[in-house]
Amino acid sequence: MRIIEVARTSAVVAETSGRKAKVAALAECLGRAGAREAPVVVAYLSGELPQRQIGVGYASLRDLPPPADAPELTVAEVDAAFTEIGAVSGKGSVARRRELVAGLMGRATRGEQDFLVRLLSGELRQGALDGLMAEAIAAAAGVPAADVRRAFMLRGALGPVAAAALADGAAGLRAFTLEVGRPVKPMLAAAAPSIDDAFGKLAAEAAAEVAVEWKLDGVRAQVHVSGGAVRVFTRTLDDITERLPEVVAAVRELPVRDAVLDGELIALRPDGRPHPFQVTGARTATRTAKDTEPVPLTLYLFDVLHLDGADLLDAPGAERGAALARIVPEHLRMPRLVTGDPAAAKAVFDEAVARGHEGVVVKSLDTPYTAGRRGAGWIKVKPRHTLDLVVLAAEWGHGRRSGLLSNLHLGARDPESGGFVMLGKTFKGLTDELLAWQTRTLRELAVREDDWTVHVRPELVVEIAFDGVQHSTRYPGGIALRFARVLRYRPDKSAGEADTIDTVRAVAPVMD
Repeated sequence: MRIIEVARTSAVVAETSGRKAKVAALAECLGRAGAREAPVVVAYLSGELPQRQIGVGYASLRDLPPPADAPELTVAEVDAAFTEIGAVSGKGSVARRRELVAGLMGRATRGEQDFLVRLLSGELRQGALDGLMAEAIAAAAGVPAADVRRAFMLRGALGPVAAAALADGAAGLRAFTLEVGRPVKPMLAAAAPSIDDAFGKLAAEAAAEVAVEWKLDGVRAQVHVSGGAVRVFTRTLDDITERLPEVVAAVRELPVRDAVLDGELIALRPDGRPHPFQVTGARTATRTAKDTEPVPLTLYLFDVLHLDGADLLDAPGAERGAALARIVPEHLRMPRLVTGDPAAAKAVFDEAVARGHEGVVVKSLDTPYTAGRRGAGWIKVKPRHTLDLVVLAAEWGHGRRSGLLSNLHLGARDPESGGFVMLGKTFKGLTDELLAWQTRTLRELAVREDDWTVHVRPELVVEIAFDGVQHSTRYPGGIALRFARVLRYRPDKSAGEADTIDTVRAVAPVMD
């Protein structure tokens, strides 16, 4: 398949507003790609690279060679070129990468150059998000979309799922099973402004019971046990086992042969209150130096997906909770209360907040484990309004912030367009240390800039506290955050996990 076909499909999808039309265009392209090239085509149309990062920044894409006259580049050739570029390292690597980029771009037509530049810069926002792409794979292969979504949940990537569906149909998708040692995407929680709202969404009748668990300000951990081997993965499916010897030791004491467990890691002070998130994040993000005493992490487990040969993904929450209680001692389990009384749930919420934690997660006892989705079966409740938003741009500061990128442009995900809806700006809550880090990081993500503003690839997720949402004619979404302020950056989250514009409206009603 030629890359021009992918570029044209991207343009069609970007110009199309209807979901069905987007899916149809994507499916038609995937059908022509076939099983062998499908993983790469899926990645490109999702605005991603199979190689993830290849070290090509804004500066390498500013001065392009004259375009080719005719479209001859194939998907396989572009993928091979990106792999070669990403493998360059050592002295002279910057110049060599620019040379390779120029060589690739010189073989591309004007339209292909535009597509490749937007792909490499993170500006390819045509709306081909995971949900749409899963539907497109299903349509191209003639299989149920639910089968594609489940295979994606178990494999963690749509490319291999597309290849299997196009090659072997439903039988190929059934080959994807929960495999101990291979992480799956974690189940996520929706949000509600209060315990009563959460109960209203989950309880079908007054007597219905739910589970109320503490919500910690920690790092999500998926723990796989196979025989005597223990592996720990983050929510982004990265293996951090070697960094957590104390966690591995604790898990090895569990009376299980094979298991997949879901939980949270957090750094606690001697009095049991949490350290700032940065302490936990730093402990899991890097290997501790040999001459540095590591800050110990505490593991709290709250779910089990597999236990000694039996998959529990489809089991109701009550059954999974009972299985967890049988194998995990209380001190390693997330504090939890099963109740039908909102007042009792509020008491759990108050205790969690009083101990320095974020709030609670209210969970249905009937829902299965819907990995990779922000399902309605889990609802988080916090004492203050917070959102995980994406940094779209930043403005240069003034006065004591001169020379630093300060005022952040904040965006929520738009599931329909695949882009981001700007909700306002903020420079509040930024320490000197965070300003310096933010400036360095955003410059590396820059795609264009002028005298006042640096526009960046939409990759950095930042947690924002705010006091409310109000109507606004200034921003395209028609709403803006009131008194937004930075709490912290979330390197453990991808832009695809940021909150949506629908979540913004649900968490805080729009004020006049």
